[in-house]
Amino acid sequence: MDSVEDLLRRLEQLNAIGASLSKERDITRLLESILIAAKTITHADGGTLYRMTPDAQALRFEILRTDSLHIAMGGSSGKPINFPNLPLYDATGKSNDSLVAAYAAIHNQTVNIADAYTEPNFDFSGTRRFDERTGYRSQSFLTVPMKDHEGDVIGVLQLLNAKHPTSGAVVPFSSADQSLAESLASQAAIAITNRNLMTQLEELFESFVNLINLAIDEKSPYTGGHCQRVPTLTMMLAEAVNDTQDGPLAGFTMDARDHYELKIAGLLHDCGKVTTPVHVVDKSTKLQTLFDRIDLVDTRFEVLKRDLEIATLLEQLALRDQKNGAAESSLWLTCRSKITALESDREFLRAANKGGEFMTEASLKRVHDIGSQRTWRNVNGVEADFLNANEIENLSIRAGTLTAAERETINHHIVATIKMLEQLPWPKHLRNVPEYAGGHHERMDGKGYPKGLTRDQMSVQARVMGIADIFEALTASDRPYKEGMKLSKAMGIMNNFRTGGHIDPDLFDVFVNKGVYKRYAEQFLPAAQIDTVNPQDWQKP
Repeated sequence: MDSVEDLLRRLEQLNAIGASLSKERDITRLLESILIAAKTITHADGGTLYRMTPDAQALRFEILRTDSLHIAMGGSSGKPINFPNLPLYDATGKSNDSLVAAYAAIHNQTVNIADAYTEPNFDFSGTRRFDERTGYRSQSFLTVPMKDHEGDVIGVLQLLNAKHPTSGAVVPFSSADQSLAESLASQAAIAITNRNLMTQLEELFESFVNLINLAIDEKSPYTGGHCQRVPTLTMMLAEAVNDTQDGPLAGFTMDARDHYELKIAGLLHDCGKVTTPVHVVDKSTKLQTLFDRIDLVDTRFEVLKRDLEIATLLEQLALRDQKNGAAESSLWLTCRSKITALESDREFLRAANKGGEFMTEASLKRVHDIGSQRTWRNVNGVEADFLNANEIENLSIRAGTLTAAERETINHHIVATIKMLEQLPWPKHLRNVPEYAGGHHERMDGKGYPKGLTRDQMSVQARVMGIADIFEALTASDRPYKEGMKLSKAMGIMNNFRTGGHIDPDLFDVFVNKGVYKRYAEQFLPAAQIDTVNPQDWQKP
């Protein structure tokens, strides 16, 4: 009989185990902890933990341990359990009562067997064959169903060969062992159920997050890839910083919850783009709205060319009575010269519309001259400026394809992101998501947006996301307004941002020294974009 002192000690162990189980987030470690704890408090040499299959028709091996044989399978052992599932019913639907683990699950009943070799009610032939191969002697078995809060069996805990605490001899599991194992199984079932529920809620939440990104993706294919790549690059850099052992970032660490929080922030960092008009997000040329208005400009050039040719032909016809060939030829040459000038202006405007190169002062003046000095007769027969004010404004964009108002519309997405995220009742372990996601357009020198935060006012995670967002944008090859940048050019620009107070210099050093940019490039960039990066060629601050 167990002593009072031993029972008290094991009860204290049980309480400690219950507290530790409630804190474990990883389901595999949780299952392993349950089995090891059960073996410890019952002095069992071995044990197996089974989980019910999703269809509730079989038991699946999860963790298996036998100390005296040095057998460890499943869990942290790294050795998979390749045993087939234990069916609970045969082909006719009859209960598989011959297997003790199946019996315990089907009937929701603990089975305590003193000696398997003399037990008449269950089939231990497989156990005997195992013993013959290994020289082991399987004797006492304690098989306990694991029930959730609704009374449903979610698994089975089976313990093997209880050992006397002083002599080490194999003995039957005592009534105290059974009570402790049943209590532990109950606590374990609740812990597993809670963990599964948390996992399901997290999966549901992530599905909603992915739904938002899918909506952005469907709205604009040019931002869908960005919404997937930035979180990946963010985590790459964050993990590299987490692994840094020296330098100014050596003290930065993240646990599993921190990783998850940053992952969610990365996935949601551009959720505000659901509010951004599609024609602004997808604006690939300066004159694009719902369509590219350069075609309208082309049409006006064709009208001017037609009018020139018609006017010239009429003048030529007027000379026919005079039979003045020289004058006719001169008129035609003048017409062709004017048409050549029109063609030159048209090609200039088409090139300016692409937004690929920086507009010089001379180019800006030429846009204004074409727009205001040339006229055309519109569909109403009214003579009008060749370009209207809005077209001149768009074609005069110095770099890129967005006007100041359109850029403000694009920038507003981060304000919308922050507003959207701050409306959610974030749990404690996700409360920093709005700050992380909302800070990726801030700058270290306080010149970013929307809040103008400085480096000291931002978390490391937000600064990490800022680097990821910029680098992805520079190297992305799926934008409508540019080609993907070569890796060396992108890294040179990133270094300029580093020295110019745009991005965190310490994080960028990790980005370079840990080869984060290389791993990202190998995973996401076409081979044609990946060239040699020579940091020694960069201008030092």
